[in-house]
Order: sequence, then C-alpha cells, then structure tokens
Amino acid sequence: MGAEQQQGVEILSASPEGVAGERLISETEYGAVRALRERGMSRKRIAREVGLDVKTVRRWLREGWRPQRRQARGQKIDPWVEFLRGRAPEVGFNASVLQRELEGLGYTGSYSSVARCIQGWRQSWRSDEAATVRFETGPGEQSQVDWGSSWVWLGERRVRVHFFVMVLGYSRRIFARGYASEGLDALLDGHGRAFAHFGGRTRTILYDNPRTIVQSKDEVSGAVVWNPAFKDRLDFYGVEIRLCRFYRAQTKGKVESGVKYLKRNALAGRRFRDLEELNGWLLEWALRIADERVHGTTHEQPAQRFDREEAATLIAIEPRCPAVRERVESRIVPRDGYVALGGNRYPVPLCWAGFQVRVQVLADEVVIAHGEEESIRHGRLAGKHQVARWHGPPRALARREPWDASGPPRLDLAYLGSTAEVELRPLAQYAALAEVGP
Repeated sequence: MGAEQQQGVEILSASPEGVAGERLISETEYGAVRALRERGMSRKRIAREVGLDVKTVRRWLREGWRPQRRQARGQKIDPWVEFLRGRAPEVGFNASVLQRELEGLGYTGSYSSVARCIQGWRQSWRSDEAATVRFETGPGEQSQVDWGSSWVWLGERRVRVHFFVMVLGYSRRIFARGYASEGLDALLDGHGRAFAHFGGRTRTILYDNPRTIVQSKDEVSGAVVWNPAFKDRLDFYGVEIRLCRFYRAQTKGKVESGVKYLKRNALAGRRFRDLEELNGWLLEWALRIADERVHGTTHEQPAQRFDREEAATLIAIEPRCPAVRERVESRIVPRDGYVALGGNRYPVPLCWAGFQVRVQVLADEVVIAHGEEESIRHGRLAGKHQVARWHGPPRALARREPWDASGPPRLDLAYLGSTAEVELRPLAQYAALAEVGP
C-alpha cells in the first residue's frame, strides 16, 4: 500500500484512465484548478499556480475528474512477513536482529522496512506486557511489605532514610517507619511495630525477593532458601510468606502505591530534628491523614473499611515479644571519645579513651558499655558520616596517674653494666630516693 493511502488521503489519477507514470492529484487540487478556470485564468497560469503540468490541467478540465487509486506496488519485505510474524516475538521485536537474520536469508531491503513491518506487533506486545490484572484480597487475607527510600532533612543534614511500609490489602490502611538501613534488624522491627499498630496480622504477607528474606530461589521448581533469621521470626508470628515473581514488582502494587503516597504526601516539604521526630510524624500522618482519606480504588476511607470488615479478621499475635535481635561488637575508644560504627560516630565519656568498650547494636539504638560504669545509649543514626549528640554531663578528661620522666634514666641496665645485679624494690622506694638526691 502506498504512503498516501496509509495517511488516509484520497489519491486521484491525473488521467481518467489512470495511465502509469502520470501525476496523481487530490480532490483539493482539482477543486483549485476548476475554481481558477472559472475566474477566467489561463491554463498555463493555473499550471504555474498549483504546480502541475499544463497537459494535466488541460486533460482534467476537458474530461472531468473521478477518484482512482494507485495500484499497490510489491515491496521487498513482503516475502518475509510470515517469517517475521513468528520470529519477532522470539527476539523481543528487535528490528536490528531481525534485519541481520533476514540478510542472512537473502533479504536486500532496508532496516526501516523491517521496523515498519513489526511496528504494530511491537506495540501490541508492549500493551499486553504493561497490562496488569488487579488482584483483590478479602478482609484479613493479605498484607504487602516493601521498602522505599528518600532524602530527608534531619536537622542541618540531608540524609537518606529507608522506609519500611506495610499496607493491608483489603482496607488499604498503611504503616510506615524510617530506619537507617534496610537490614534484617530494621525489617523485623518494622513487622513487630506494624502488627502492634494494626492490632494483629493478616494470614499471608506478600514480599519482593531481597536478600534479607530470600537467599536463593529457583523460578522453575519454586524451591526457596530462606534467610533463617527472617523465617524463624515469621514462623514465630505464624505468618504465611508469599513472594513475587522475579522482575514483577507490580504484583504487590498496593504497597508500591503506598510508598509513592508516603513520599509525595507525608514527606513533601518537611524537615525534622532527628529520626525519632520523623517517625512520630509518620505515625500521626498514618492515623490522621492516610487512614481518613478517600482511597482512589475502594472509594472509601481506609479506617472505615478496616473497622467495618477487616479489624475482626486480623489474627492476634503472640503476646510475648520475640527475642530482640542484636549485634555485639567491641571497639577501642579513640582519644576524641567518639566510637565509630557503621560510618557514624557516637560520643562516650572522655575518660573511656584508650579503653575497650562493648557496643550493642539494636534496630533503633546503640548501647556502649565499659566495665561496671553506666552504659551510654544513643539513637541509631540514619545514613553515614553522622555524629550523634552528647546528652550527658560535660565530658571532662579523666585524672590519670602522673608519670615523672624528668632526670636521667636510673634503671638503664646497659649503663649500669651487663653484670650489675638489680634488686627489685617497690617503686615507692625509688621515688623516695629520687627526692633525696645523690
């Protein structure tokens, strides 16, 4: 089919018989020719005005006009259309690959012809891939969990905060909390806080496939090697774990939308003193704003939908708390009294400088202990290169035993002689002797 027909333009032959090689004109051009002739203009001048040959103008004025279509010409791609129809989906509708393979089979046409041939098929394929069937679950049946991250102003610094987000699939109620990282400690802490927030858990929870949850997964057999600490905790709660297919994150679209809503609504234009204040705001935002809005899909307020149908279906969690996950490390306190941990620094009393301390790392807190002295507690910092504030009394330097190095060495064996016998006496006697002098 000619390019003119593809564009939907009626093509007219320059001769009533459609002689091959003659100029084709549109009905608009013919109308212009007829109008100019009726105004008394000569045929030669009409030909110059409309850009036609004078013979064409004479013929159409003499014999009249009727529409005719140009006969379709064969194209070099035509013999290969059926091959392309079957092969294109196998190579992802890549026109370059298809052209290379066709050339190997004897095709002599252009790349653009191949691209035009598969264009409609490619668009249909992409539309099928983009389409997602909405999957709705009943009350208390499923919740979805995901992480999101965003740059947030904490005090005078702009840091990357990671947000644990859980959305109840039926009511669309949302819980969110910010953490310094997306590690296992934060993931488990987020679950416990979300269950407490909602007053129970759903029967199943849908996740992506991060390393904190899945160590390996066989897509063919479905065999999953779980992160043992995560699996133990979810077994403690009694939750049935569901996973998305690889590269199909839209399967958990409810929580994906929840993460976007969090970033665009709760965090927009906000600044916080610290991570604790940020999490206090997220709790208020979830209860006062997110729960009270009219959801775009359910057309109901999540809080009302939850109270009416979902609250009673949630499964109560074990009243005793699971064991707190922690990581314990040791550090030598440097001279400035700041203990380095995870790219951040936490202050301790200066009198601990030079001593080894025990560092207990929890999801939201860092506890530093030295001997029998009272432990120092800091909120775990978000991001890196942060310095925690000191909230205790002034960090005064400790009093240390003075060492007197004045005067000549008195115990240099090389000076006293290799055969000299050195009597071991208490150091106080040496100090008293030094005061008396020689």
